[in-house]
Amino acid sequence: MFGRNKDKVTAEPTAAETPASNEPSSGGKGAPTPRRNEQVARNKRPLVSSDKKERREQERRRRIEAQERLRLANETGDDRYMMPRDKGPQKRFARDFVDARWMIGEFLMIIIFAFLIVSFAFVDNLAVQANVTIALWVVLLVTILDAFIMTRQLKKRLVAEFGHHERGVLWYAAMRGLQFRKMRLPKPMVKRGGAPRD
Repeated sequence: MFGRNKDKVTAEPTAAETPASNEPSSGGKGAPTPRRNEQVARNKRPLVSSDKKERREQERRRRIEAQERLRLANETGDDRYMMPRDKGPQKRFARDFVDARWMIGEFLMIIIFAFLIVSFAFVDNLAVQANVTIALWVVLLVTILDAFIMTRQLKKRLVAEFGHHERGVLWYAAMRGLQFRKMRLPKPMVKRGGAPRD
């Protein structure tokens, strides 16, 4: 007697809770599920911007940052951001060795310019022209001899300090010795008469 009523009471909420299959659900999306390749394509972001103007701006910023790092490295002696030709402990030792000396080669351009002025001033005087030519050759020979002596001394110091000398370091030092001190890059880190840094 009570069993039938009980079945009716329990059956009614179940029917009420189950929505009709033909009625649209409020929580449904109302569209078919997109395929996986469509989702992947939609979520892709280009690693390089497709905008040419933006790409150029990014490249310009990177170039400016690299130039700024190089400028600071040349001023502070930071080996990490220097150009490859200036990197390495032996190159740094060679720079300091040259910068600590007086080199005739660093004044070579000034001497040549002075000889040219004298030569043009006395263009009709053959004796002066001959003397200027001889003096110029003497200065060139003394410059070469000074660079040769410096590189021999540097080679001994490099072998004593590092056990060997790398290829190209002596030429690197000779070329630096031909530059005016204030125009050398990287900038000198030691004073004249000083010792190379450790």
